[in-house]
Formats: sequence, C-alpha cells, structure tokens
Amino acid sequence: MRPNLEQTLLDKIISLPALTTQIANWKKEDKRVVFTNGVFDLLHLGHITYLSKAAELGDKLIIGLNTDASVKRLKGESRPVNDQNNRAALLAALFFVDAVILFEDDTPRDLIAHLLPDILVKGADYTVDQIAGAKEVLANGGEVKTINLVEGYSSTSIINKIRAQTT
Repeated sequence: MRPNLEQTLLDKIISLPALTTQIANWKKEDKRVVFTNGVFDLLHLGHITYLSKAAELGDKLIIGLNTDASVKRLKGESRPVNDQNNRAALLAALFFVDAVILFEDDTPRDLIAHLLPDILVKGADYTVDQIAGAKEVLANGGEVKTINLVEGYSSTSIINKIRAQTT
C-alpha cells in the first residue's frame, strides 16, 4: 500500500523555521542545496525543463514561490491565475522538488540571505548581478548559476493565447 501521497505532497510546502531545520539536516548529510524562485502561475514545459535542470545541480531543490499579493504587485491585478496554494501544490507534486516555501516580498533576497543555499539558480534572462540574493550566496562561498530557458514558453504568453481565443 502506498503512503499517504497527499500528506507527502503537503509536507513539502514548508515554513521558514521548518525549512531552516531541514537545510541544516541536509547539510549535515553533505547534501548540496539548490534554491530557485518564481511565480510559476501556469506550469508548462519551460518550467519543468528549467526546474529539472536546477535540480540536477545539487541534491535538494527548494523553490521560493511568490505569494498571491507579491504576484499582483509584480504582474498586475489579473494575476495570478492560480492561487498560491494551487501553485505550491503543483510544484510540490514534482518528484525532483524537495521543498516549496512562499515569500511575500517582491524579491526573495531576504529569504535567500537567511537560507544561504549552496547553489542559487535563475533563468539565463538574468545576469548574476541582477539575481536577488546572489551577493549573499557568493559571500557565503556558494555558487550562482543561470539556466537557458526554453524558447516560446511563458505563463504570460499562454494567458494571452487563451484570452485571444475567448474574445
């Protein structure tokens, strides 16, 4: 019989104190912790490719997820399409994701400075000097890496395509 999969999934959506403890435990086990972040409003092939490549860079993958309020400030009142609980659950359901943590700020800089992952990852549409938390991770001896994005995939383009088909 399988374990309670729903509870296993929900256990990946974690608070800051719990994640801090988990990271300490992982590091005691010599696990390399990777952190990335984003909105992940409509999960698509570009997201899956990016996140799987990020996961391959270390042993444990943490995703910082913008809260609904943060998304509205960054993307406008019509976003997000999916609320933070739905987005977090979808990300947690990915087998290569080890933890999902919500953050309220417009950038995850403070969260990253607190967690200090071994590897910080963003899409190659950013330069290292533009990546929130990069200075803190580098100062702590960590690495900052960028991953090429899959062309033609974005939540915004999918939303625009749906809107064009319904008007």
